[in-house]
Amino acid sequence: MKIISTKNYDDMSRKAANILSAQIILKHDCILGLATGSTVEGIYKQLIMQNRNGDVDFSGVHSVNLDEYVGLSGEHNQSYRYFMETNLFSQINVHRGNTHVPDGTAADAEAECIRYESLIKEL
Repeated sequence: MKIISTKNYDDMSRKAANILSAQIILKHDCILGLATGSTVEGIYKQLIMQNRNGDVDFSGVHSVNLDEYVGLSGEHNQSYRYFMETNLFSQINVHRGNTHVPDGTAADAEAECIRYESLIKEL
């Protein structure tokens, strides 16, 4: 494990975004495991800026988020899908079909976990 020290949150956000951008540049069709929550908002803002400036292209990228609230649809403002759409996906040139979040409305949560795990393996 490599630990990177930063001066503050903004510095951490820039450095983390640069690591992600470098991966995308090295492998245009890479798969990113993405998180939700306030910690990553600065990283996503940096990635949005880099995309708008033409420094990074998300058109070949796939993303996976590893969790979702059971019972919430992706349109619910408290869902992780909604968070990702609002804070990243809607502001970059990623293909929506390449963005993956578990289905919180699945009738059988265990079956949804199995389906999602299979999807990740296929990517």
